[in-house]
Amino acid sequence: MNSCLKYKYNLSMKLLCICILIIAQIRHMKKTIYIVFALTTFVFSSTLQAQEVASRIVEDGGTGKYSAVMTTQASLPTHTVFRPKDISKFGKGEKLPVIAWGNGACFNSPWEHVNFLSEVASHGFLVIAIGVMPKESGEQVKDRSKSTQLVDAIDWAIAQNNDKNSPFYQKIDVKKIAVSGMSCGGLQTLEVSSDPRVSTVVVCNSGIFKTPGNGISNMPNLTKENLKKIHTPTLYLLGGEKDIAYANGMDDYSQINHVPVFVANMDVGHGGTYAQPHGGEFAKVATAWYKWQLLGDKQAGKLFTGEPAGLAANTNWKYEKKNMP
Repeated sequence: MNSCLKYKYNLSMKLLCICILIIAQIRHMKKTIYIVFALTTFVFSSTLQAQEVASRIVEDGGTGKYSAVMTTQASLPTHTVFRPKDISKFGKGEKLPVIAWGNGACFNSPWEHVNFLSEVASHGFLVIAIGVMPKESGEQVKDRSKSTQLVDAIDWAIAQNNDKNSPFYQKIDVKKIAVSGMSCGGLQTLEVSSDPRVSTVVVCNSGIFKTPGNGISNMPNLTKENLKKIHTPTLYLLGGEKDIAYANGMDDYSQINHVPVFVANMDVGHGGTYAQPHGGEFAKVATAWYKWQLLGDKQAGKLFTGEPAGLAANTNWKYEKKNMP
C-alpha cells in the first residue's frame, strides 16, 4: 500500500472510531435521559399518590382528552377531588381551571353526581366537590354540608398552586374559578357567588325561593336580593316544568339583568341527567360552558352565542338568554 493510500486508510479508520464513540455516547446519553425521565415521573407519581388517601376511576374516566380520576386528598379530606389522572401535562402552557361543586339536598358527598363530575374533569378541569368521596359499595352519605365548603375548595386550590411541595404547584389557573351546584347545592352556589375570585356561576336544577328558605331549615336562607351580588356570566340548567326548581330558577333568570345569563331547560325533571353515562346531556352543556368561560374556547361558546344560539340545534333543549352575543 503506497503512503498516500495508507494515510487515507488510517484517516478513515480514525474517523470511523470517532463516529463509533460518538454514537456510543449518544446512546448512553439517551439511556441516561430516559432513566432520569423515568425516575422523575416515578418520584412525581409517588408524591402525588402520597398526598391522596384514596382514588378510583369513575366509569371509563370520561370522554375528554384527559382521563379523569376521583380522589380524596390528604390535605382536604372534607372534599372529593376529580382531576385528570396525569397532571404532569399541566404547567406553564396549560393550567387547570377550578370548579367548586355543591351537591343536591346539601348532601356532604357527591355520590349523586360522580359520572357528571368525572366527565367534566376529563376535559381538563380540577373539580372539587363538597363532601367525602362516595364508597364503592354505593352507600349514600346524607350528612349536611355548608356553603362555606365551596369557599374552602377555592382556598385549597389556591394554596396548592402556591405550595412548592404540592403536585399541583403552578398547575392551577387560580384566576379561572367556577362555583356550581345542583338543587340545594345551587343555592349554596348563589350564596357564595359574590366572592371576587369567582369567574363564572353555574346553577343546576335550582333557584332562590320567593319565600326565603321556603321553610326548609337546612337550605341557605337567601332572598332574591342575593342575585344582585352575582358579578359574572351565569348559566342555569333546569329540568323543564316538571322540575320542582323550575319556577324559582326561571324567576331568578327574569331578575338577573346586570350580567350575561343563559337558561337552558331539558324536560327531565329535577333529577337531571347526572347519573346517566358520562353525565348525559347536562354534562355536555355544562362542560361547553366551562370550556368557554374558563378556557376561552370560542368553539364551545358557540353553543350559547348567536341568534339562534348553537343549542337550538339540539331538540332536547329550550333556552333563553340576555346580555349575551
